[in-house]
Amino acid sequence: MWRPVSLQMRAVAAFAHLVFKPRMATAERGRARVAAPKGPSGPPSAVRRRHDVTTRRVGGFDCHTVAPRGRRAERAAVYLHGGAYIGETAPQHWALVSRMADAGVRVEVPSYGLAPRHTYREAYPFLTEVYRQLTTEVDASAVTLVGDSAGGGLALGLAQTLAGAGLPQPRRLVLIAPWLDLTISNPDVPAVEQRDPWLSSAGLHEAAAAWAGGDDPTDPRLSPLNGSLAGLAPVDLYVGTRDICLPDARLLRDRAAAAGTPFRLEECEGAVHVYPLVPAPEGRAAAREIVRSVAG
Repeated sequence: MWRPVSLQMRAVAAFAHLVFKPRMATAERGRARVAAPKGPSGPPSAVRRRHDVTTRRVGGFDCHTVAPRGRRAERAAVYLHGGAYIGETAPQHWALVSRMADAGVRVEVPSYGLAPRHTYREAYPFLTEVYRQLTTEVDASAVTLVGDSAGGGLALGLAQTLAGAGLPQPRRLVLIAPWLDLTISNPDVPAVEQRDPWLSSAGLHEAAAAWAGGDDPTDPRLSPLNGSLAGLAPVDLYVGTRDICLPDARLLRDRAAAAGTPFRLEECEGAVHVYPLVPAPEGRAAAREIVRSVAG
C-alpha cells in the first residue's frame, strides 16, 4: 500500500543533500575521504551502561560483544557496519545494536579494518573466525547476519563463503541497503543517482578501489551480487527508492528467485540510503521489524 513520504524523511533527505552528498561528490573528494584519519569505533558509553559489553581481539582486530544485561540471550547476531569500507562504526549503528540487545539478542560487532590501510583480504578471515567462535556457543539456527550499506555487502559475501569454510548458514540474512557491486555498473543506477540525496558514485569508486587493494572488483567477495546465491539462508533486504543501491537490490532479488533462495525485498517509497537507521517514521518502523526478525 502506497503511503506519503513523511516530513521527517524529507528533512533527512534535505540534510543529507547539504551535508553528506558533497563529501563524495567527486573523485577528488572521494580520495580525500579515503585518506582521512579514522575515528574511534568502539561501543559508546551509553551502550556500555545499558548492556553487558566485552571486547576481545580476534586475529589482530577488535570484536565487541553487546549482550542483554542480567539475562541469557537465546538469539545472536553478527552486525557489520556500513561506511563505504572507509568509515568507522557510527552512533546510528550502535543504536540498532542496542535495540537488538534490548530485545534479548547477543550481538557481535566486529571492527573490521578500514581502507586504505586494510582491505577485504584481511576482513574475510577475521569475520569468518568471529562467526566460527560464535557458532561454537550458539547454534547457527539462532544466529542472524545483519549488515548495512558496505557492511550489508560484506554480510552477503561472508554468507557465500561459509560453506567453503566448513561452516553452516545462519538462520537469516538481514541486509540494509547493501552495497552489492563495487563497480556500480548497473545501467539503472544513473537515473536513481539523480534522486539520491546522499550517495555519489564518483566518490564511491575511490572507496571501492581502496577496499579492493588492486584486485578485481567483480570478485564475489567484493561484489557479492556476482556470487552464488544457492543454498543461502533466507534474505530480508531493506532499501529506499532514493538510494543508488536500489537497482542492484532488485537484481539480487531476481537472481535469488532463480536460485531458489527465499528473499523478501522491502522497498520504501521516498526513503534515503540505510533508511531503517534514520530518525523518521519509516526508519523507526523498519528498525522495529528488523529487531523482531532477529529476536523472534
